[in-house]
Amino acid sequence: MAIHSMTAFARRETKADWATFSWEIRSVNQRYLETYFRMPEQFRSLEPALREKLRKAMQRGKIEINLRLSDQDKSSGQLSINQALVEQLCQHASQIAQKLPENSVVNPVDIMRWPGVMQTEEGDADSQQKELLSAFDELLKDFISARASEGENLKAMIETRLTGIAEQVAIVREEMPAVLQWQRERLTTRLAELKEQVDENRLEQELIMLAQRIDVAEELDRLGSHISETRDKILKKGGPCGRRLDFMMQEFNREANTLASKSINSRVTNAAVEIKVLIEQMREQIQNIE
Repeated sequence: MAIHSMTAFARRETKADWATFSWEIRSVNQRYLETYFRMPEQFRSLEPALREKLRKAMQRGKIEINLRLSDQDKSSGQLSINQALVEQLCQHASQIAQKLPENSVVNPVDIMRWPGVMQTEEGDADSQQKELLSAFDELLKDFISARASEGENLKAMIETRLTGIAEQVAIVREEMPAVLQWQRERLTTRLAELKEQVDENRLEQELIMLAQRIDVAEELDRLGSHISETRDKILKKGGPCGRRLDFMMQEFNREANTLASKSINSRVTNAAVEIKVLIEQMREQIQNIE
């Protein structure tokens, strides 16, 4: 399965017999799936069906959907008056007028503005809705394709950073024998400067304790394991994996922090810093992955 970005945009315009309409979908990252609609009032009934289509197609993201109409065909839309509603409004207006000061009149235009008084003949609503839903389905395909394309870019970026971390881990592994030798020589020199008889057993004990304090083999092994899991078990599997990747970044950070705290020479310190930079770069982009 492909990895999808939560940041994408798609637009599709359709020229129908009754109008020209355009659908737009845009999305940004969000912890859960949230949908927002901007549509003409007469098509609000489509929202439940649209929301269900989106729910089946994706799991996370803040999704905004816009429907715009233009060039509507009004040739068949003849104005008519809701006579029953007008009569009710006039009766109520007459009752109100009796309580108003003299010379107060009811403006007929105000009655015409009342919702539902002026009506136009509507076209085939079912046919229009079918055309809208069909165009939305095509738009949704474009939108998902855009999310997948951006997801591939994010995947490539993460794999590059994982390679960078692996390179830094190799540098630290290569450096550790020299670090331990340097510590042995440093300890021996200090004991000689104090003109104390060097007890080989005591020296070995001190070196063992020191090695334990500066040993980063476990951290390096865990970093290698995290790299393999991220690359082989998460990225290759694909699908909605943003939350799992975010958790892995926490694990990476934990080992990088421990490695940095044990650093005792510049090369190891620089490698630890570089690993943390690479992890942060991945973490920022992972926030956009579904």
